[in-house]
Amino acid sequence: MTGMSVEPYREITFDKDGDGPAGQSAALAALARQGVTDLVLLAHGWNSSPSGATRLCSDFFAPFPGLFGPGVEAGYAGVIWPSMMFTDEPVPDYRALVTVLPEKEPVLGRLAELLALAPPHEAAFAEFGALLRELADVPGGAAGATGLAGSVPEFLVADPVAVCALFTEALGDDPGGDPGDGPDGEFGEFGEGLKRYWKGAREALRQATYYVMKRRAGRVGESGLGPLLGEVARTAPGLRVHLVGHSMGARLVAYALRGLPEGARPVASVTLLQGAFSHYAFTARLPHDPRRSGALRDLQRRVRGPVVACYSRHDTALGVMYPLASRLAGDSASLTALPGTGDPRWGAIGHDGVQGVPGTAARTVADVPREGVPGSGCVNVDTAEVVRSHSDICRPELARVVVSAARAGRP
Repeated sequence: MTGMSVEPYREITFDKDGDGPAGQSAALAALARQGVTDLVLLAHGWNSSPSGATRLCSDFFAPFPGLFGPGVEAGYAGVIWPSMMFTDEPVPDYRALVTVLPEKEPVLGRLAELLALAPPHEAAFAEFGALLRELADVPGGAAGATGLAGSVPEFLVADPVAVCALFTEALGDDPGGDPGDGPDGEFGEFGEGLKRYWKGAREALRQATYYVMKRRAGRVGESGLGPLLGEVARTAPGLRVHLVGHSMGARLVAYALRGLPEGARPVASVTLLQGAFSHYAFTARLPHDPRRSGALRDLQRRVRGPVVACYSRHDTALGVMYPLASRLAGDSASLTALPGTGDPRWGAIGHDGVQGVPGTAARTVADVPREGVPGSGCVNVDTAEVVRSHSDICRPELARVVVSAARAGRP
């Protein structure tokens, strides 16, 4: 591919449901016949355009040539899927939203109008709440409908004024009054007391789009990438696949393990970079509820080598916004108090690594070149020394972590 930093390089594309063009698994299997022994496959998480994702792959892969050493012929691939940014910004860019949710353009257009106008009326907030539910494909139209709260985030089915007031307060922009308390009575002379809650409405939109992308990443991994890798294992059984994912892309590659056909073990290592999913995903027992397990319980055992989680305390997107999103998605009581970030139930794997899995090893990014990583199981690598923000992944130090994980699982 012209302009790509490495060769051979292939791109694998999926739509929002995990479907992709015919022949993609054959293209990867063909690399093995050309002499490739190890395939490093990167799933992006930030980019809202295919060209941006390709640039990320090129930048990330640039340090790799020469790192593997003798006996390894490396090939590279990018997983391109319709995603959008999960950034530190309080509201996603409208154009990025339309790019990844084109079927929702009329809904997004009206949401943008409401946010721009900020009408101080309860009816406008009611419309905003209904539009958020339509955006997220939440069935039913009435907030609080029976059975909905258990399957979708509470903020999508609760009273929209209360939701936006809560988010406004969480963002530190509420003087502490009740929703609607204005200077001239219950709702102000013309309802102006409600106007300030449109700041919280922006965060509600951000959380709704996060919920959509979270579902999509898991679906693409489990229904798209997992079965594709199973086909690669069938036709090129000697090819060692090393999965790498950033942000929501880390969720995608992790869920690909759940989508592998029974008995297929093509994945030789997994490296999760600032992963935007639960740090308890791989645990057999949740510390706060031992009757339940993580969504990816014990799936690290489907990997022939290690599952490496790179994390950084400097990642505010995962340290602050991810716990907020996770708590609102998983706790029906979350709307009775401000969503805090101190509760470990809602932590991200990209903020403090794998939690709740006995025997998880620990390294720093400086340790890895000297000590390597264990040949199997979960490994946490503290990358705070080099990773200063959520998107700060195009680093030679992280390339060395991926290569170390790839080496660790070799027979």
